[in-house]
Amino acid sequence: MPWPQCYGQSRGVATITDFITGTREVFGMASDLATILAAYGAVLDGAGVLWSIAGSEHIGIGGSHNNYETDSSPLRGDLAQYGSNTRLIMSQFYELYNMQPDAASANYDLSVLRDFRGVRFNESINKNPNFFCKISASLWLLNVTWLNERTHTDAPFSGTAVSQAAFSFIFRFMGNKSAEHPTGVLNKDVLKSFMSVSGPEDNLQWTPGHERIPENWYSRNEADYYSLDYFGEDIKYLAATQPQILTSGCNTGAVNTFTPINTTALTGSAYTPADVLANPLCYGLAYANAQAGFLGVVNSVLGELILPIQNTLGCKTIPSLNMSVAMACPGYSLYGGPTGDVAKGA
Repeated sequence: MPWPQCYGQSRGVATITDFITGTREVFGMASDLATILAAYGAVLDGAGVLWSIAGSEHIGIGGSHNNYETDSSPLRGDLAQYGSNTRLIMSQFYELYNMQPDAASANYDLSVLRDFRGVRFNESINKNPNFFCKISASLWLLNVTWLNERTHTDAPFSGTAVSQAAFSFIFRFMGNKSAEHPTGVLNKDVLKSFMSVSGPEDNLQWTPGHERIPENWYSRNEADYYSLDYFGEDIKYLAATQPQILTSGCNTGAVNTFTPINTTALTGSAYTPADVLANPLCYGLAYANAQAGFLGVVNSVLGELILPIQNTLGCKTIPSLNMSVAMACPGYSLYGGPTGDVAKGA
């Protein structure tokens, strides 16, 4: 079955409830994580109660660059590097694919994807002059004002949350589960099926729109649904050997000019870089809640969703944000997709 149709009502468009139900029933995503991801997508890059997989500028995942979709994706191109954020880049696919050369034992588990996360982060620094690693070093997004029109301001959610999820979700949701392998095995054939890649090993091809759930594939057990806590632990696991992925920063208009953003200055000393590394989930929650305080009415509703979780975890709050620290980043204000201009020097 074409897997986007499992929760996209065969059109790639779905309501918040559709996405929550679909991701739970098909992939085993717990309702707490699914609710937040679906609600953010619909409110910030959709029609409030529904949104799309593809879409157009500022609508749907494809049009949400720097708001939901982010640079340094596993297999899709950086928007300013390729002029598209929806095209699967075969060189990136081969980078991952070749990390498990033996087809008989191949398993693209989280340890493999952690190494690949570091590869892709560094590749964006080396090849995308406008690479922007979002302000939030972990979970939640905001930065669209909803007055007469939506105006992009910044993109914390897409930084560590969506960016890291793009890697961890590959194994956590696509791995084939069994009694012998309850966390799953993601072999070459399963990976290719989900990514719509086929052909001989030396000439693999991507065919857009043919992503499929493989035959004889099994999802997560109901007792082991992938929850918000699970996701938070995976972020820390990815960062354990790749700490740079939790560094807010950007290239400043040329490749290899990556400059960190001062987290302490950004948060009014509420969070230091050490705090971010120790608890990226808390940082993201606190950041998003601080943002909700000065965004529109719709986003204040999202703040009400975040605050109870933040309080339960005992996270420090951020009294105010100093967004001027991001002004040196050319990619900071780039909000769009699914197509765009290729940056000079890419």
